[in-house]
Amino acid sequence: MSEAEHSGFYYPNKMGRIVLLGMEEIVGRNGLNAVLNMAELAELAANLPPNNLEPGFAFEQLSRIQASLEKMYGPRGGQGVALRTGRACFKYGLREFGSSMGLTNTAFHLLPQQEKILLGASLFADVFNNYTDQRVHIEDTGAQILWHIDRCPVCWGRQAEGPICHLAVGILQEALYWVSGGHYFCVEETRCIARGDQVCTIVIEKQPLE
Repeated sequence: MSEAEHSGFYYPNKMGRIVLLGMEEIVGRNGLNAVLNMAELAELAANLPPNNLEPGFAFEQLSRIQASLEKMYGPRGGQGVALRTGRACFKYGLREFGSSMGLTNTAFHLLPQQEKILLGASLFADVFNNYTDQRVHIEDTGAQILWHIDRCPVCWGRQAEGPICHLAVGILQEALYWVSGGHYFCVEETRCIARGDQVCTIVIEKQPLE
């Protein structure tokens, strides 16, 4: 790994643990170990990050794991695994952060759906901005919510022809499904730092698909 790829930016250990638990749920323990070995992160296969908020899971570690998924399962297969991992991660993240975010409060659930979606996106962005070195800002266009990642760990140090932050897309897909009480929404990454864009942008349609 080149010096430029050493980010100096981190997720807390707890979030690194959530990512790996989510991935294990999708590919199994042996699959997770294989991905980590391919990413030259065998130490994580033996010991998952501790369940604390210390900044110990580096951006480049997450990026290498995502790249290894594509090597192991192919571009399309790796994308699918990353999306499903993201969806699984939301469940673990909700357990760890949902109460402090206010997402589990009755008052939140009683809000109209459009208000819940916008507020939920804002609260979710706050988690990343407050607990990690990832930087997110959201933009409300009326029909859409634009989720901008200004400093992205998922594609850190990578180059690609198209958007590759499938893990982040999966997390947002599952978050919307949960917030809306079981509706599916169109969630698509349209800009990605890995292909030379200034930010990674994920477009969220406010109206459900069904």
